[in-house]
Amino acid sequence: MPRKKSKYISHKNDQKLIEIGRQILRFMNANSSKIYNYKQIADGIDYKNPRQREQVIQALHRLQGSEKIKEVEKGKYIINLKIAGTLTGIIDFNQSGNAYVNVEGVEDDIFIHSKNVKDALQGDKVLIITYHFKGKKLEGSVLEVLERTRTDFVGTFQLVAHKDFGFVVCDKKTINTDIFIPKTKFGGAENGDKVIVKMTEWKPGDKNPEGEIIQVLGAPGEHETEIHSILAEYGLPYEFPQEVELDADKIDRRITDEEAAKRWDMRDICTFTIDPKDAKDFDDALSIRKLENGFWEIGVHIADVSHYVVPGTILDDEAYKRATSVYLVDRVVPMLPEVLSNDVCSLRPNEDKYTFSAVFQLNDQAEIQKQWFGRTVIHSDRRFTYEEAQERIETGQGDLAEEINTLDKLAKIMRDQRIKNGAITFDRSEVRFNLDENNEPVGVYFKISKDSNHLIEEFMLLANKKVSEFVSLTQKGGVTNNTFIYRVHDDPDPAKLEALRDFVSTFGYKMNLDNTKKVAESLNNLLHDVKGKGEENMIETLAMRSMSKAVYSTEPIGHYGLGFEYYSHFTSPIRRYPDLLAHRLLQHYLDGGKSPSKTELEDKAKHCSAMERLAADAERDSIKFMQVKFMEKHLGETFSGVISGVAEFGFWVEIPENGAEGLIKLRDLVDDSYSYDGKTHAVYGNRTGKKYQLGDEVRIKVVKANLIQKQLDFKIVD
Repeated sequence: MPRKKSKYISHKNDQKLIEIGRQILRFMNANSSKIYNYKQIADGIDYKNPRQREQVIQALHRLQGSEKIKEVEKGKYIINLKIAGTLTGIIDFNQSGNAYVNVEGVEDDIFIHSKNVKDALQGDKVLIITYHFKGKKLEGSVLEVLERTRTDFVGTFQLVAHKDFGFVVCDKKTINTDIFIPKTKFGGAENGDKVIVKMTEWKPGDKNPEGEIIQVLGAPGEHETEIHSILAEYGLPYEFPQEVELDADKIDRRITDEEAAKRWDMRDICTFTIDPKDAKDFDDALSIRKLENGFWEIGVHIADVSHYVVPGTILDDEAYKRATSVYLVDRVVPMLPEVLSNDVCSLRPNEDKYTFSAVFQLNDQAEIQKQWFGRTVIHSDRRFTYEEAQERIETGQGDLAEEINTLDKLAKIMRDQRIKNGAITFDRSEVRFNLDENNEPVGVYFKISKDSNHLIEEFMLLANKKVSEFVSLTQKGGVTNNTFIYRVHDDPDPAKLEALRDFVSTFGYKMNLDNTKKVAESLNNLLHDVKGKGEENMIETLAMRSMSKAVYSTEPIGHYGLGFEYYSHFTSPIRRYPDLLAHRLLQHYLDGGKSPSKTELEDKAKHCSAMERLAADAERDSIKFMQVKFMEKHLGETFSGVISGVAEFGFWVEIPENGAEGLIKLRDLVDDSYSYDGKTHAVYGNRTGKKYQLGDEVRIKVVKANLIQKQLDFKIVD
């Protein structure tokens, strides 16, 4: 009996030391280049009494023995970043349950088979060991989860008949296993409900983690259920906490003489907004007047959100947490409560509003003669939709037609100059839906940018660029080193550009990759030459994939896509938190303030970039959901489509007339067995040599529409 007890205690202690080891690795990974002694490590994981410190020493010996850390001098340790064959990265699952790990500094993502993912979940930071499977392809296995990215998941509750438990089945891309739910943790869910589940525990050796249902979303496939599921999947809230709404309601919305006296009063100057027809939050307005010196005074007026949203308030905390408004197909999930976004801050017509403005004097060649930045008060005379502004550009008729056409002429000069200076003109159409009163899609159309869209775009780009330069450069062109939040876009990946060049050459297009300017020229020429061709969408997609992603940063590395050395987001503070930060910093410098530390702002920049990515993913999922819903009515029908993506297990076909995309699985092609070739973006029949390649036109039948997985299945029709 004593021996059994001893064995039990030993096993329990063993598990305890493993857990302490995990905590130590998490702590040391936060600053992997720093050397720590055991006391610093113990304090860092809050193990402070003598017994706990002894356990820390034991755990350190174990970590050292497994080469996860190394002792650089007696009693001092550092993370061992060079353990043979091990790497740290972020894991990304696909629908099959297999995954890839993205490791900083490693060109290709490392494949992890579903049986080797251990207890890793989507987005987790993991330690993997790599090896060459059967001597060929580099693969990996998860050794340990270093950092969990989330604990809340969306899935469908399945009650196990005649048992006191159930499981939540999640999307395989999110979590590779079902979550066990004991009877006491059902949270009111019934069999088949779509729910939000919190993972509470995953014991070593257990196949399934345990969880509790914290919210019932509704029946799978229903519109509201699926939209709320999308938001929950990405951790995006669709309601404001009551205290935030109350805080917003208390805001003084009066335009007072006292405050107006501190600002440039521009209420008597011709001012108007141009926005989408369904817009409610008007971030920006333009003013225009001819000066006695012959120049055009153009004001770019941006809602002065920083006047109302003050640092340290719960309203500001909530705006930062959200970081961006989310635009789903049927609704906007705003960054700010509606009393601010659609009322107090929105530059509505025939109302006085506080604004933050960039005012430029331009000659007829759109050259800046003078510029001014500061707080203003304006009065918008008119609200235009893009269609109304476009009508004035095309016909020259209607109220304020002269003013709009002057702005259009100046914008076209600025756009041409921008392209000459290396800007790349991706101008892709975006899919939109006509919805009935029940949010059912009754039609699909494409949003195409016209002159009125480009007009607004150019003046917003001008303001963003010039604000950034004003903060970053001295009047003589020297660098100020002032801390600011930039919108940066790194140069494209040379390997991806070379792959693009090789691929488009098969269609007869040429690219010159000799230098940055030649690359930009080649991309613009390519995008121009493919317009209206069958391969247009495919080549535009591949060209965009060769680009880096734009992010927020305190380091002004420039914006490759726009061809700007300094660029920031300043023009949409109602819907983007970085713009609000830019407003605050600009006013700080206008008031003569000294440059603050970069560290805190860099953390905020990273958070805003991460939230922007989540919002974009949610928006994309909502479009997929609506496309599947629209195509449900067309089951069994045939369409012409274009192959839009190719993978090892199948290829996707897009229907050009409505943008819907469906999968054709290779196993469903019964005429031959097919193999995938990544270099040519094609699959080939092993016996017949038949080829399905990116960009090929094919005839398809719609065979399945899965609303829950947001997936269409097509079948090739000969």
